[in-house]
Amino acid sequence: MKNYTITVNGKSYEVSVEERGGASAPVTPVAAAPVAPVAKAAPATSGSEGRVKVVAPMSGKILGIKVSPNQAVKKGEVVAVLEAMKMENDIVALEDGTIASINVNVGDSVETNQTLVTIN
Repeated sequence: MKNYTITVNGKSYEVSVEERGGASAPVTPVAAAPVAPVAKAAPATSGSEGRVKVVAPMSGKILGIKVSPNQAVKKGEVVAVLEAMKMENDIVALEDGTIASINVNVGDSVETNQTLVTIN
C-alpha cells in the first residue's frame, strides 16, 4: 500500500493505493479528508526597503531568486528569473549596489510593476 497526497482544484486529499502484481488496478481514494495547506515562507529581507526598486516587467511566475539580502550586485547582474508566456526572463539589477530586500518567493505569481527586490 502506498500513500499519496493529491491536490485537486486547490484541495489536498490523502489517498492510499494498493499494489497488485502485474496488471494495473483502478485507484480508489481512501479516507479522502482535506489536508491543511502548507503556509508559504515570508520573503527574505534585511530590514528596510532600498532606494532602487527592481520590478516585474510583466505578469508571470518567479522561477528563481539569484541574490540574497546584503549581497553586492553589479548593474546588469541577474537578480531573479521570471517565467512569462512559457519563457524564462532574467530580471537584472538596474545599478550597482547592495540588495536591501527581496519581496517575493520562488513560485509566487507576480503582476506587472510589482517590486521583486530593492537595492541600496
